[in-house]
Amino acid sequence: MADDGYVLVTGGAGYIGSHTVLELLNAGYKVVVVDNLVNSSEEAIRRVEQLAGNVHVPFFNTDIRDYDGLDKIFTQYKVSAVLHFAGLKAVGESVQKPLEYHDNNVAGTITLLKVMRAHGSNVFVFSSSATVYGDATRFENMIPIPEECPTDPTSPYGHTKLIIEEILRDVAGSNDAQIKVGILRYFNPIGAHPSGRIGEDPRGIPNNLLPFVAQVAVGRREKLQVFGNDYDSRDGTPIRDYIHVVDLAKGHLAAVKKLNSITQPAFSREWNLGTGNGSTVFEIVHAFEKATNKPIPVEVVGRRKGDVVNLTAKPSRANTELDWHAQLTIDDSCRDLWKWATANPWGYGEQPDK
Repeated sequence: MADDGYVLVTGGAGYIGSHTVLELLNAGYKVVVVDNLVNSSEEAIRRVEQLAGNVHVPFFNTDIRDYDGLDKIFTQYKVSAVLHFAGLKAVGESVQKPLEYHDNNVAGTITLLKVMRAHGSNVFVFSSSATVYGDATRFENMIPIPEECPTDPTSPYGHTKLIIEEILRDVAGSNDAQIKVGILRYFNPIGAHPSGRIGEDPRGIPNNLLPFVAQVAVGRREKLQVFGNDYDSRDGTPIRDYIHVVDLAKGHLAAVKKLNSITQPAFSREWNLGTGNGSTVFEIVHAFEKATNKPIPVEVVGRRKGDVVNLTAKPSRANTELDWHAQLTIDDSCRDLWKWATANPWGYGEQPDK
């Protein structure tokens, strides 16, 4: 249960943000959402309100780089904690548009921190990523990946996440604006809310495996391209740690609870959120075929630049310090994703005119 203040969720209309808003509401927190709707839909917030028992969630279509816009929100609502999801997140696009990624992700976070400082808001949970580690297989004994693994991101997107982490650590330890910071590095979020009412709705061609597979299954796309089957793995395809989005959302609640329990004014800590179990691309495809009873046409093509063989989390720090454990399985994720995809074949929108 929360104190008198609001939890402000940036990017709260997005995939992970919307699921986290719902978990916050279910736990009794008051929530205010900020999202510029570049890669999300306000419809997600309306559905979250319904799922939470018709609770009203104040929503602002505001860019996190807009100091005055954020300042008005912080003035209107007493913000006791910030969960920061807002950011551009496509690895490939970041290579083509590095300035846009640094401007949106890094400059936006700096603006958000300045507004927090002005209003005395001092709890910050950051949506980071396993991409900050880069290729952990370059070290011995770093798979599964612990938080102590050296960081070396391989894309501008990953660089922005690491730069923001470093800014947060600097700010947490400063006399200027002491805050308590939780940095959540997560691996591969999948699935959807079991109600089928909210889920992932990527604009354009999906960058992630399961949304693409789901679009093949509902007939939006012809086949799945698998980038390489010559890796050193069980079946030649890369291994990833896939975590159900509801488990991931609950990890953010655990981080807020942890930070609220800390009495020292300045604190920062990194936590991996993952299952600790890796699955290959083919294993995920087969699990989805099982959940849907539909064959997924697959075409194996060449490796994708930047892909590594294994990204599996070591989540023991989060297990111990946050009292958080992933509970849901790959089969649960595939079942819930299929329920979302069949109920919402065009996401939150309508089928475009042909």
